Amino acid sequence: MPAPEGRRGILNDKLRLVMANAAPVTPPPEAPVLLTGATGYLGRRVLELLLESGYRVRALVRRPAPELEALGAETAPGDLGDEVSLDRAARGVSAVVHCAAKTGVWGPAEEYMSANFAGTLNMLEAARGAGARVFVHASSPSAVYDGRDLAGINEDYAALPPPRFPYARSKALAEREVLAAASPGFRTAALRPHLVWGPGDTHFLPRLVSLARAGRLRLFKGASYTVDPTYIDDAARAHVLALRSLAASGRASGKAFFLGQGEPVDSRDFINRLLAAAGAPPVAVSVHPAVGRLFARVAEVAWKILARGGEPPLTYFTALQLTTSHYFDLSRARELLGYEPQVSQAEGMRRLAESLVAGGGPGGGNAGG
Repeated sequence: MPAPEGRRGILNDKLRLVMANAAPVTPPPEAPVLLTGATGYLGRRVLELLLESGYRVRALVRRPAPELEALGAETAPGDLGDEVSLDRAARGVSAVVHCAAKTGVWGPAEEYMSANFAGTLNMLEAARGAGARVFVHASSPSAVYDGRDLAGINEDYAALPPPRFPYARSKALAEREVLAAASPGFRTAALRPHLVWGPGDTHFLPRLVSLARAGRLRLFKGASYTVDPTYIDDAARAHVLALRSLAASGRASGKAFFLGQGEPVDSRDFINRLLAAAGAPPVAVSVHPAVGRLFARVAEVAWKILARGGEPPLTYFTALQLTTSHYFDLSRARELLGYEPQVSQAEGMRRLAESLVAGGGPGGGNAGG
């Protein structure tokens, strides 16, 4: 559930008075940046790039993380649902990069709202209460996904995902709070990297390969389902660019940014390229989209009625994602953040294949490349 309105109201009233007259100031380089989600796929790579760029990083962790300390980060115990721990972790920081989230497309809506919406509100409050000047939020294109094609759209496109898409809806509501919190003394931005992929992925790619090798992966018929995935290094680099941009000026503040590789591709071709990089067999297009969507609806109902554990073999959200196009105009990120993809899809696939060989298969390797 969202943070109590009483605390939010008191903090907001006090901060408005202070920030209304606050001149934009670049955070001192010696002040640490608080990073959430540093043990996750994207967050870990953001951590590495921040450290490489000379930032001091304090990582919010729910349990001891000596591997992050070995990289050179400080760690601070805390939980997005525990306001006291967040206040403690945020003391003295210049900025917050918020990558923590509950991902996936299946689970109780209240869990997504608690982690992604209420957790983000709590982190916003802690950041502002600590006097941080910058807040970079790792959002998602799902924040405007309502089941329709998103073909070449820019950030002016507005849509609220329906309640039946709990992950997307929680990210949308959280993003709106982050952008609404922008002020002259508290600069915020939301980044929407699309389909982050590359070395170090321990979730999507291993599952994809497992399904393909078991003969259970199906691809949908149709003219074209165009997507623009984001290589992990470019997705992480964009967060560093946003941090720098917000610290230097307010031009990017209060804005969302689509991210991609700038190389739109048919999703079925992309999936088979990932499988090839992992040494798995390609999958043929075989299922009519209407049949796949119907199967997904039936599977979801069956899972709920039978109280089955885990996720259905195909969710309705996934079926829609696989049978619609979603690629974006990257002009705003290029103009205001200086974002330009550095790794081509071909080069990314080469790095992915090398990392999988070195790591012994999907899930091995590291998050770099």
